[in-house]
Amino acid sequence: MPIPPRSNAQPNDGSESSGQPPPKLHLQRRSSDRRNDNPWLEAVQIVGSALVLAIGIRTFVAEARYIPSESMIPTLEINDRLIVEKVGYRFGDPQRGDIIVFNPTDELRRLNPSLRDAFIKRVIGLPGEKVEVRDGKVFINDEPIEENYTAAPPNYNWGPETVPPDSYFVMGDNRNNSYDSHFWGYVPSDKIIGNAVFRFWPPDRIGGIGPEPPYRDEQ
Repeated sequence: MPIPPRSNAQPNDGSESSGQPPPKLHLQRRSSDRRNDNPWLEAVQIVGSALVLAIGIRTFVAEARYIPSESMIPTLEINDRLIVEKVGYRFGDPQRGDIIVFNPTDELRRLNPSLRDAFIKRVIGLPGEKVEVRDGKVFINDEPIEENYTAAPPNYNWGPETVPPDSYFVMGDNRNNSYDSHFWGYVPSDKIIGNAVFRFWPPDRIGGIGPEPPYRDEQ
């Protein structure tokens, strides 16, 4: 039997014989690819995500604070705005000269039960060190420390006392107008919020803040 010739004709799916165009294919997008049909809901989701991120940053990374008093003059002035970072003290202890923000201690709350605002002071005495204030100077382990940033020498005497474990002796740079450790005692480490590291207001005084060189030279 002879072999029939090869045909180039395509299989007939019935569309040609019926005279109708081939059916269209409809591709359905996955639900994850669809845009939100409600713009208000989308806006709420964006704002909610931003709030969660902001709260997370403020709680664990850094926050802004302002200066309400004259206790840190001349280093910090009233209404200065600062960035307080909260990460560093998770990996290391405060050092002499650090400017720290802390919640009221138990002694402060005992003296003033309604006290809620945080404090900002400079770390002077570290755990285990002997601190004394006399003759217009601050002594650490019987050695005077150099301070080139205070408003005036202290006009009072205090100590000597040894700083307890996990606690810090703090003072304001405006020594004679600062409610600090020479009034109410030490700051436990668990009361510390963070380290004030940067001033972002006012514009003419933007820049870093922190330990003065004499402190670090002693380490």
